[in-house]
Amino acid sequence: MKWSEVRNIYPNQFVKFEVLKSHIEENKEFVDEMAVIGPVADDEATKELLHAKDKVLVYHTSRDNVVLKIRSRIGLRRVYKG
Repeated sequence: MKWSEVRNIYPNQFVKFEVLKSHIEENKEFVDEMAVIGPVADDEATKELLHAKDKVLVYHTSRDNVVLKIRSRIGLRRVYKG
């Protein structure tokens, strides 16, 4: 399903979905197709997002597109005692 279809079905609310197809441009991932799991109540959105794994996301349909900023991993630092 395309994001525009999701926005029409679930206007102005959080939706939980699985990413089926996406593409990357520079340091951003653009979600092209998704499988909707269902709407999420506003007060449950943060909790649902924190428990989401792999390709499952919670996003608000007020956004025109689903765009994720890709972050590179920051290495762990050790404290050396000398």
